[in-house]
This record gives sequence, structure tokens and C-alpha cells, in this order.
Amino acid sequence: MTRQYSYFVYILASKKNGTLYVGVTNNLIRRVIEHKEKLVKGFTSRYNVNKLVYFEPFTYVDLAIRREKEIKKWNRKWKIELIEQENKEWKDLLYDFTDEDEINAIKEYLMIEKEYGFYK
Repeated sequence: MTRQYSYFVYILASKKNGTLYVGVTNNLIRRVIEHKEKLVKGFTSRYNVNKLVYFEPFTYVDLAIRREKEIKKWNRKWKIELIEQENKEWKDLLYDFTDEDEINAIKEYLMIEKEYGFYK
């Protein structure tokens, strides 16, 4: 039996060579949309960091968390080099593996969660 990827380490940017954020999640599409919609208050909403420029899939959460911590300790130059190995143009990768219909459906669901107080 093949185990599917369940966790992702990701890097968001405000723009090319802009402000960077490194995170880990078990639902990449949903998490990026939460950042784009500024549903979680904090660093990414304050600095408009919402463009998915890099991600790595992991099967196990402990490996994903270890990698996230490793990348967070890196200097900025290394993070930029990591991004540009796979994404020289810094395009928003969210749109490479989903479409507007799925994005809109997730947004609608997240807005319902927001109405019920899931986001503060």
C-alpha cells in the first residue's frame, strides 16, 4: 500500500524577492487560501504575504515539521535559492494544481467557518 502525502512545508512571498514566510500544513490549498483571504491575523496578513512560491510534500508530520524548522533557520539568500531552483519566475503555484471553481468552493466554506467564529 502506498501512503499518500499528507503534509506540506511551504513558502509564501509578498512578491518576487519580497517578504517570505515558511509554514507547515496538512491541507496546502486551504491554508494558502486562508493566507490570501487574511483569515488568520498575524505576520502574513500584516505584510500581505500570500503568494505560494515553493512547497515540499511529506508523508509524515514529524518530517515536515523538522524541515520547516530547518528552512526557518536559513538565511534569506538560501531561501531565495531554494525557491528559484523550482520557480525562477516566482509565480503563484496555487493555480498549478487547482482551479477557480475549487478555490471558490473552499473560500465559501471558509467564510462559513468565519461566521461561526473559527477565525479570530
